[in-house]
Amino acid sequence: MSYARRTLFLATLACVLYAALALPPCARDDEDCRESRMHPDLPDLPQGRILPRKIDGDDTNDYWRNQGKEFIQTKMAQKLNTQKAKNVILFLGDGMGLTTHSAARNLIGGEEQYLSFEKFSYTGLSKTYAVDIIVPDSANTATAYLCGVKAMEGTIGVSAQVERDDCAAILNTTNHVYSIAKWAMDAGKSAGVVTTTRITHASPAGVYAHTADRDWEDDTEVDTWCGANSGVPDIAYQLINGEVGSKLSFMMGGGKRHFIDSKLYANGTRSDGLDLIDQYKKLSDRNAFVESRTELNNLNFSNVDRVLGIFSDSHLQYHLETDENSRQPTLEEMTRKAIEFLSRNEEGYFIFIEGGRIDTAHHDNMARLALDEVVELSKAVNAARELTSEEDTLIVATADHSHAFSYSGYPYRGNDIFGRTPATPLDKKPLMTLSYANGPSFEKFYDVTNKERRDPTTLVTGDVHDQFPATAPFDSETHGGDDVAVFASGPWAHLFTGVYEQNTIPHMMAYASCLSDGLTVCSTA
Repeated sequence: MSYARRTLFLATLACVLYAALALPPCARDDEDCRESRMHPDLPDLPQGRILPRKIDGDDTNDYWRNQGKEFIQTKMAQKLNTQKAKNVILFLGDGMGLTTHSAARNLIGGEEQYLSFEKFSYTGLSKTYAVDIIVPDSANTATAYLCGVKAMEGTIGVSAQVERDDCAAILNTTNHVYSIAKWAMDAGKSAGVVTTTRITHASPAGVYAHTADRDWEDDTEVDTWCGANSGVPDIAYQLINGEVGSKLSFMMGGGKRHFIDSKLYANGTRSDGLDLIDQYKKLSDRNAFVESRTELNNLNFSNVDRVLGIFSDSHLQYHLETDENSRQPTLEEMTRKAIEFLSRNEEGYFIFIEGGRIDTAHHDNMARLALDEVVELSKAVNAARELTSEEDTLIVATADHSHAFSYSGYPYRGNDIFGRTPATPLDKKPLMTLSYANGPSFEKFYDVTNKERRDPTTLVTGDVHDQFPATAPFDSETHGGDDVAVFASGPWAHLFTGVYEQNTIPHMMAYASCLSDGLTVCSTA
């Protein structure tokens, strides 16, 4: 055998032995080998490679070339809408990072599909960091995208002069900042807030509250931190009696427990003897209060000036936990009712609408629930765009922050996004397409005693409450610090392109609807 053939034979034999023994395919210092293995050939999954979402013609050059040309033609046909925005609707997917809404497309038919807000003409990215931390929370971000300034972690409706839990600083009203909801009402417009979380939760509270701690949802929490008779108003109290909350026309969400004293309501958490819901109803006989979808649907809007809907003691149930007989309305139903009610004002309106349970599902590593909540938000956005005109209504859809959520492993098109990937780690156990960098599911998927991963396919069963693997143990999965997308449609939507600070968002909305004291579309300068 020649020297060349002998060398080739030995090299081939070495490769076969390496594969058979499951040894690392490349030496540490073999850069060429490592680069060749960065994108490995992948085996078929046990159920085989399936392509149920394949579109006729997408294996041809013409399909993709024509698609590119059509996109250009669509963009060329767009005309800048520089009309004044009579109405502004801000949708927030709490925790809806880019990975989250990209993965959610698979629930509506495949990765080639578009969620309703992804069809909007203009898209940008906002930087979400806070004054004091890189990875933000829902409190300081609410202050940014609603009040126009960046703040400290955990604080709402105040400047960065107020640190979290600073009871004295919150009493100094010069530290307070106001949301675009107040700007709108000062201009004669109506305003409302809709959420699937507690209405006293961080994001909706940004519409009307000023607090040094997002957890001060009732007086009991305030007293714990600031002492009795501190004079610091809790968030629920501010919704009913505050400068902004008392003027909101339409309010819907959960959180009943924070409005009523525990002696007056079994699940109440207040300790000041108040029933704030009863207070609200007694303020005017034209203040309507509803607690169920049926009551909301049966309400005659012509007989009322304000509507408060509280549908649960804490957050609303996840959509996948409900059925057609559920007492709670869907986010789409609340959106439709909000627009119907607020449209009565000839001057226009501002509404903040939050799909808040995307975030809570991610914190528990429950990807099925999180992605379904994105689809529910998409339905609500679609309803709002159908019910309004692009000529006079600006709709903005964005997120406050992302999550430590991953969508990886080279899954084949058409395979279940909640399933395993064809890529198999070195421990020879399956890898799920969806996973988290950290969270409460860590010990479920990792055998701490034996220091090895468990087979995740035996633990992800198809249940709506399935948890997905986490790499590090945390009681609650953390947020992510990456930029989030901003989608815009309607008057001056083109302002929302580019990369900008998150606190720029309300200023752009104010510009479009002439709410600012400075530069607006109505400015004569």
